[in-house]
Amino acid sequence: MSAMPWLDDAWRRLQARRERGALPHALLICGPEGLGKRDFAARFVRGLLCQQPELGEACGHCRSCVLLDAGTHPDRVAVGYGLRKDGVQRSEIVIDQIRELSARLAMASQFGGWQVATIDPADALNAAAANALLKTLEEPAAQTMLVLVADAPWRLPQTIRSRCQRIEFHLPEPAQALAWLQARGVVDPASALRAAGGNPGLARRWAEEGALDRRSEVRRDLAALAAGRGEAADVVRRWLDSEPAQRVWFAAQAVADESRARAAGEAGPLASGMDTAALGEWYDRANRTRDSLRGPLRGDLALLELLARWR
Repeated sequence: MSAMPWLDDAWRRLQARRERGALPHALLICGPEGLGKRDFAARFVRGLLCQQPELGEACGHCRSCVLLDAGTHPDRVAVGYGLRKDGVQRSEIVIDQIRELSARLAMASQFGGWQVATIDPADALNAAAANALLKTLEEPAAQTMLVLVADAPWRLPQTIRSRCQRIEFHLPEPAQALAWLQARGVVDPASALRAAGGNPGLARRWAEEGALDRRSEVRRDLAALAAGRGEAADVVRRWLDSEPAQRVWFAAQAVADESRARAAGEAGPLASGMDTAALGEWYDRANRTRDSLRGPLRGDLALLELLARWR
């Protein structure tokens, strides 16, 4: 059984395919951040390369497992964010990395079994890299497995997605998520789960990091700006200092609550002067801003524009 019970059905189905000898040559493991898909992928890869697996689980002590623990297994390849020539980490996966991967997978397995490559985050492949990967997916070598891991699979070209067996994780039922959080000693699990939008993995992490206090602060900031108190520039500086994307997520949540209250004829928690349509537009803009904070645009300008529109 998995430490995250919502992964168990997918695990059983995947292992049943393995027992039938019907594994695909490429998997796309996707779903929201925090649901354990990277642990799932690592567990699957270990079991696939293990020389003495038991029901798909790695034994932990064979030569393959020892080499995997040391990060030196010759048939295990991991592709992620590489470094530029100046030593700075890239923000995307580039074509040279995929060409190197393809050349590696074209060689014979050194252990005579599977060769396994993971691409994580696969949704960071740039256009040229995705095109290069497509060629590998169309002509896979024997006993090679590509495991793509993505938080945002829709960013991958359809041609890539259609050539992978998709394993997608969704938010578990609230009762299961709450029970899981309670079993791990999370204080006020219901509030943490609400803050994380029903995602138990994020709820646990955010509770441990003090994110609930940050959520309350964001709501106070928005209420103050709506009342004409404070300056948007001061709020931007504070938000940039600590988890700006998470703060924008909390801001969007607060505005959604405001909109629901307004629709019910009640006073919202932010006392905004915006009508329902304007609140919806701001909510959409907040989500676009959160996405843009991952890119090369200046975060301070993106946040300032967002909060100026709120004001």
